[in-house]
Amino acid sequence: MHKIVNLCQSCDKCPVVEVTDSAVNIGEKGNLCTLKYEEWESLRQKILSGEL
Repeated sequence: MHKIVNLCQSCDKCPVVEVTDSAVNIGEKGNLCTLKYEEWESLRQKILSGEL
């Protein structure tokens, strides 16, 4: 699987989220955060619940 998602459709300032078979990458070269799927799901749930 390989999917690229823009977090904000109205601008180009937000980081890109790239979902691959092995991890989830947020950001761009030089400013990149790589998360395991479990970490990504935890972050995603906290955002969706309003905790973050």
